[in-house]
Amino acid sequence: MSEILPLVWELLWALVEGVLLGVFFYAGLWWTVRRLSLVKQVGLLFLGSLLLRTAVVMLGFYFLLGDSWQHLLAGLSGFVVARVIVIRLTRPVDKLKTTVMADSS
Repeated sequence: MSEILPLVWELLWALVEGVLLGVFFYAGLWWTVRRLSLVKQVGLLFLGSLLLRTAVVMLGFYFLLGDSWQHLLAGLSGFVVARVIVIRLTRPVDKLKTTVMADSS
């Protein structure tokens, strides 16, 4: 039991790191899409945001989670969980009302 506990903590930490990287990536994507109508050079904003978000996430996966496949798998799972969280938090209010009303009936 004592040798399993450190592994569990390492995997939970990798999951949290994956969630943080995912929140950074998907919240950055949401922020970029919201700003596209406000700038004149849409392509530059989109490409710059894409490169920055991808570089940070790739470096994060490499340096924080790249030491074993178990850590990578836990981090990737956290990344997917973050996608679900960001989608739920950034959903438009009218769709949220429709979903809640459909679930309650």
